[in-house]
Amino acid sequence: MIRLAVLMIFLAGSALSQEAAEPEPPMTYERLGKIIFALDPDAQPFGPGFELKVSDLTVLVVTDTNADRMRAMVAIGSATELSPADLQRMMQANFDSTLDARYAIANGTLWAAFIHPLSRLDKNQLISGLAQTVNIAKTYGTLYSGGAAEFGGGDSHDLQRDLIEELLKKGEEI
Repeated sequence: MIRLAVLMIFLAGSALSQEAAEPEPPMTYERLGKIIFALDPDAQPFGPGFELKVSDLTVLVVTDTNADRMRAMVAIGSATELSPADLQRMMQANFDSTLDARYAIANGTLWAAFIHPLSRLDKNQLISGLAQTVNIAKTYGTLYSGGAAEFGGGDSHDLQRDLIEELLKKGEEI
């Protein structure tokens, strides 16, 4: 039973993997910026990162080249009023439905976040991670879903997948 559950989790995650025709160059701050500006021409650089709009939400993308990390974040709201049931539901979602994005708490704020090694990040991973982060912010309190893979046969998958497809299309020419 546990083996089946682990296999199902692995298969759900592998549905997002993409085979590239040729390897992409390592992600850098400059390359990250080109991709972000393709997604939102009105994006703004700030310090080691960027601020952009995705689906009407403000997304902060911060890099640390010394640590080889990047973080995309969407503020959801105050964390001070979260109940134990809210916290449990977010942890359950972090395990099975948020995919590569996560719910997190820092400095009294509830965040949707996608964290990845910067140099190993490829364009489609970035785009998918941004969309998943926006999706879990938008579905907080309801579906708690990253939107790229769902179990079940409802309407949610197609609605949430639309954002990922839209962003991937914008990033095709990069």
